Amino acid sequence: MDSSPRKIIHIDMDAFYASVEQRDDPSLRGKPIAVGGGGPRGVVATASYEARKFGIRSAMPGARARRLCPDLLFVRPRFEVYRAVSAQVRAIFQRFTDVIQPLSLDEAYLDVTVNRPGWSSATRVAEEIRRLIREETGLTASAGVSYNKLIAKLASDQNKPDGLCVVRPGEGAAFIAAMPVRRIHGVGPVTARRMQALGIETGADLRDRALPFLQAHFGSAALFYYRAARGEDDRPVHERQERKSVSVEDTFFDDLVEKEALLAEIDRIAHSLWARIEKADAYGRTVVLKLKFADFRIITRSRSFAAPVRSPELLAETGRALLCAQLPLRMGARLLGLGVHNLEAGGEVEQGGQLALSL
Repeated sequence: MDSSPRKIIHIDMDAFYASVEQRDDPSLRGKPIAVGGGGPRGVVATASYEARKFGIRSAMPGARARRLCPDLLFVRPRFEVYRAVSAQVRAIFQRFTDVIQPLSLDEAYLDVTVNRPGWSSATRVAEEIRRLIREETGLTASAGVSYNKLIAKLASDQNKPDGLCVVRPGEGAAFIAAMPVRRIHGVGPVTARRMQALGIETGADLRDRALPFLQAHFGSAALFYYRAARGEDDRPVHERQERKSVSVEDTFFDDLVEKEALLAEIDRIAHSLWARIEKADAYGRTVVLKLKFADFRIITRSRSFAAPVRSPELLAETGRALLCAQLPLRMGARLLGLGVHNLEAGGEVEQGGQLALSL
């Protein structure tokens, strides 16, 4: 059996939607822009790097983004254009390998252990892909090159924008050790805060904790964290797996009981979910509410439509209606979640061990 390391590349387009808009409209270049809605229920899908300097991020409510940057320019998304550019980029990938796992319109894993040009260097493949993307689309992409998916994805974010980072076999544990735990893919903000309360600030801190300790505090996710801290990840690059659902959930430090607070949270979660739906280009017919009570009992409620939900207003309205049907709560809520299921054909997802993402 061949035990040689795999060669994995993670490609991530830089501020994809915003970069496409700045490419197509020269008057937007060099300016802080947000693709999405700037109204009271709008949400930022992507922000340009000029806007990110003000703290503006994807999934942020448009009203808050405008407060952070009064000069922010909002641009309505053109998903048909983004899909066309994504197809161009995908065609470039296919010149090098068939083993491609798209995560969304703007990022994908590639396994180039065996590649069409027959090159032994995955770094060379990544450099050529980035060159072709710039030449053929006028856009930039960042790439992470490593021996597994976890490290490759973290590496692609290391030198953004328009960057390349290579982490070779034997370097993964040290690469993770120097990293804040909040940056480790699969450690969400809530989990990161729990880790910090336990004195786990960096990958090195996480590596120093024994598996039984992690199991006592993080349950079934403990093995993932234990292995991640050592730079280990044996998930293969899956070709075109179908996405089954898209969801966002948030755990609260203080249980919520009041109607106004609960509705405010479901609106915020709906904003974030819509941004994720659009980024993944995955629309579903069924909206699902998840509610975890203070005693850890979980209930789900859902509503299905004849056609996929394609407006953020309908998504938020349905989430609020599902929640209101449960009010008043018999005890406080420690978690709220919202998702869409029964997706139309075309959505893709990473599976095989990725942890559920939370706000």
